[in-house]
Amino acid sequence: QVQLVESGGGLVQPGESLRLSCAASESIFSIYRMGWYRQVPGKQRDLVASITRGDSTIHLDSVKGRFTIFEDNTKDTMYLQMNSLKPEDTAVYYCVADVSSGRRYWGQGTQVTVSS
Repeated sequence: QVQLVESGGGLVQPGESLRLSCAASESIFSIYRMGWYRQVPGKQRDLVASITRGDSTIHLDSVKGRFTIFEDNTKDTMYLQMNSLKPEDTAVYYCVADVSSGRRYWGQGTQVTVSS
């Protein structure tokens, strides 16, 4: 079972940056895809960005050019660098890991609030 621990959320003003981290309990080489979802109250959880073993990445259209997903294999950690944050980016952000068995694991979530 893979355990994921997120960190890095917080309260920032519009235009500022945050970096979210997702630390995995085992080598991320055993995980074929990792990603970030976000959710606001009353709405579904949406994919923000994902990265596969071959370093292929996908980013939600509304965050392209502002958010970047990347990994540090030496630390078994995935990151989401968020620049030029907007109020509409406010949400709980969840880390997710897909393993070869077909199981999906979720982190506990970290709150990101963008407000002046």
